[in-house]
Amino acid sequence: MTVTSKGFADRLTARPVTHSRITGIGGYRPRRVVPNSELVERIDSSDEWIRERSGIIERRFAGEGESVIDMSVFAATPALEMAGVAPEDIDVVLLATVSWPYQTPAAAPMLAERLGTKGAAFDISAACAGYCHGIAVASDLVRTGTARHVLVVGVERLSDFTSLDDRGTAFIFADGAGAAVVSQSDTVGIAPTVWGSDGANWEAISQTESWIDVHRKGLEWPHIGMAGQTVFRWAVWGMAPVAQQALDVAGITADQLDAFIPHQANVRIIDAMAKKLNMPADIPIARDIAYTGNTSAASVPLAMERMVRQGEIPSGGLALQIGFGAGLSYAAQVVVIP
Repeated sequence: MTVTSKGFADRLTARPVTHSRITGIGGYRPRRVVPNSELVERIDSSDEWIRERSGIIERRFAGEGESVIDMSVFAATPALEMAGVAPEDIDVVLLATVSWPYQTPAAAPMLAERLGTKGAAFDISAACAGYCHGIAVASDLVRTGTARHVLVVGVERLSDFTSLDDRGTAFIFADGAGAAVVSQSDTVGIAPTVWGSDGANWEAISQTESWIDVHRKGLEWPHIGMAGQTVFRWAVWGMAPVAQQALDVAGITADQLDAFIPHQANVRIIDAMAKKLNMPADIPIARDIAYTGNTSAASVPLAMERMVRQGEIPSGGLALQIGFGAGLSYAAQVVVIP
């Protein structure tokens, strides 16, 4: 039987409207704690200098038994439990990372196999904005009826790509994983996403050498380099307007938030963004970077997980989350706190 374009449209528009929301959150921080004192000698620095420059006191580095897949499992398990969703009920696994050490295959299918999910699985490479990109994609998959439940994981093992002799980055990057379950909902739980990219400035945060250069020149393992001042200015002056747009499309103002959860790049960036957004003093602001460092795609879900677990923010409240970084890429949305 041939279905006309009108019949096709009628069938789809007749379907009930489905909303999306985050129903579970989970996180995993590696066992090894790395204080500033362990790093300062090689970069001719001090604990005070690192704290003043970044707000970081310590970070976590992954070790044996804490691969990208392992950490993803450890973060996904409590997220599934909170959501009350069995692995076999997950229709899509989205894994955001830039530190999976294989060009192919993607990490997501391996995670899906470990968890026992049976649906689609693919990676997202958007660096520090990857998790918020994943939430956007998951929300659209659920709202269109493609999926009932989507697992979104942000995970990084950046210690593998960090030079401990690079004074600009040795103290910044760290390892960890955060996960969220996005499910069907009778009410709106994820507002439209404001996102974009600025590829003209890709060199501001990038791998120091391409894999082609590594192969042809016989180079050592590459690391991530960053033009600190360029990134700082872009984040402070460019991302506050993006965060404001996310509030605008959600139809709320900053004083209606119950939490502000920005990417944990630098505490000075976080404070400057909050100031530019006229964030009220009584709204909890994530500063997970102090004890977790910059975990790129994992930073937003890890920060939310800590705030939820410690009772800093209310279930059912509203949080503004924004990720931004290499690419340069960014994404922001207002979500209901699980």
